[in-house]
Amino acid sequence: MTRDPEHDWFPWDETGTFPIIGGKPPVGETESVAEPTVHLQRPASAEGTVYVAAAAAASAVETSPGGTAGEATGMPAGEATVRLGVPAAAEATAPAGPTAASSSALMAAGSLVSRATGFLRTAMIAAALGGALLGVGDAYTTSQFLPGMVYELLIGGILASVVVPVLVQARKRDADGGEAYAQRLITLVMVVLGVASLLATLCAPLLTLLYTKPSTGDAYRALVTDLSYLMLPAIFFFGVAAILSAYLNTRNSFAPPMWTPILNNVIVIATAAAFMIVSGSTPVTPANITPGLILLLGGGTLLGIVVQTVALLPALHKAGFRWRLRFDFRELGLRRLGHLGGWVFCYVAVSQVGLLVLLRLLSGDGLLIYNNVFLLMMMAHGIVAVSIVTALMPRMSAAATAGRFADVVDDLAKGVRTTVAMLAPIAVVFIFLAGPTLVALFVRGEFTVGDADKGAPVLIMAGLSLIPFSLSQLFTFAFYALPDTKTPALLNIPVVVVRVAVQLVLFGVTAMGAAGVMLGNGISYLVCLVLSAWLLRNKIGSLGLAQTAGTLAKVAAAMVGSGLVGFGAVAGIEAIGIDSAWVQLIIGGGLILASYLGLAKLLRVGEIDDVFALLGRIRRKVVGR
Repeated sequence: MTRDPEHDWFPWDETGTFPIIGGKPPVGETESVAEPTVHLQRPASAEGTVYVAAAAAASAVETSPGGTAGEATGMPAGEATVRLGVPAAAEATAPAGPTAASSSALMAAGSLVSRATGFLRTAMIAAALGGALLGVGDAYTTSQFLPGMVYELLIGGILASVVVPVLVQARKRDADGGEAYAQRLITLVMVVLGVASLLATLCAPLLTLLYTKPSTGDAYRALVTDLSYLMLPAIFFFGVAAILSAYLNTRNSFAPPMWTPILNNVIVIATAAAFMIVSGSTPVTPANITPGLILLLGGGTLLGIVVQTVALLPALHKAGFRWRLRFDFRELGLRRLGHLGGWVFCYVAVSQVGLLVLLRLLSGDGLLIYNNVFLLMMMAHGIVAVSIVTALMPRMSAAATAGRFADVVDDLAKGVRTTVAMLAPIAVVFIFLAGPTLVALFVRGEFTVGDADKGAPVLIMAGLSLIPFSLSQLFTFAFYALPDTKTPALLNIPVVVVRVAVQLVLFGVTAMGAAGVMLGNGISYLVCLVLSAWLLRNKIGSLGLAQTAGTLAKVAAAMVGSGLVGFGAVAGIEAIGIDSAWVQLIIGGGLILASYLGLAKLLRVGEIDDVFALLGRIRRKVVGR
């Protein structure tokens, strides 16, 4: 077997598109890697919220029918890669699906449009509501968190981790291609989440008391409650959209789950625009907001997820699914489903404690600003790190299954170096150009320069936290590849304890506010990274950190140098009287990127050669050479 782990897996093809679906396996990999893959997108929810993903679904499907599924990634929208097989009975009746190439192109395009409209959605909400303390923006953001938190705690994390493996296995096992099994599972989800949505909506006042501080005041808490009455029914639609998307993906229908969140974003964008038109020039506060504006804001947000869910139905019909309510839930094997989701629930429950503390600290005290900054960090992580992880996961899983732990280490080390090298210039922009970035991206309407100034320290801390977060997720996926889901779930306990303790100290004692909360995140990511590396080393032996440490030192030097260049450029622009944030961001950011690439190339950071090779392939493709 021959294999070059340094160059044969780079996660974009010559078109510059991430090969989400299909593709040939690397030389020497097991046959299972060559099977079609599915990349799942979780339903859109509150911007910046950390949700649970089906991180280990691939290894659960690949290794054994009764294996344990995975836990959380820490991404706003969870993702999973699952290898599919089609039973003979289903092959004859399955509708013809798109080719791997066309599906990959559709999903890549959908991902880009979804990210763009998702960012525009966030910017419009900020412009409509503003970032004032105890303002409508914070109240709205709090009420957006509530349905996602309830959904994840009750069933969301378990659903994300369990549903894909069991649907795939039922399709391979059952004579009807898993149709009856899917009908039972969808019925169960609808019943559970229907009841949960009703109870949560009735308990909206109690949830408000739990997630907000008494000091926020009666008017603020009343607004959170009123908005929650309108948004908490989204719990039902989150679950239905998730399981329908999973079913479509297992039937080789990839584009609809990727494109329907765009409809959600468009509706919320329109809602924000309508809010600005109706409210006029009078500042809206929790004390003077009208019932009509509350209905517009909360109802428009709920309508977005409803439309996203309903838009999946035509694709579901085309894929051959026929609706039938089945209440014989015993046929699902509920005990086995509970076993599969046990560690996921542990992970989710611990994570919700951390999120509860975050909301108690920041609701009414800069939550919208924090959430917008967190979204920027997650966008960078999603574009770069998630692509790298998804490229590595099948390779590491196959190597671990075959007992080739040296190959697992090679892939992990390469993933670490590439992730750091590619995220570094983004982190530098966050740190050295925090002010111009937030002013350029968000200052309009009710979101003021003062709000951006409050967010700048938060973005600086996000820049410091970005790489540790992405690396901690990469190591978590390495455990999933072994497969081992118990260790990450247990590891999450001390990590969240550290996060909460540091956040309470930095927020309460040092008065760092939202910046302290973000720094607490970063410190907990470092703790997670160190503990993960130590535990993984005990499992599979040396991780070859010497070479990786050398690369990281070179990248750090290039980051410092490029940061000083960008900072100096912005200072010079301001000195000559140009105060446009866009000019500062474009010129400063461009110089940071150019100087970083130049310094990294000069320091012989090998992963930068991959970037230059990719850019060269894209250029040749564009000019037709």
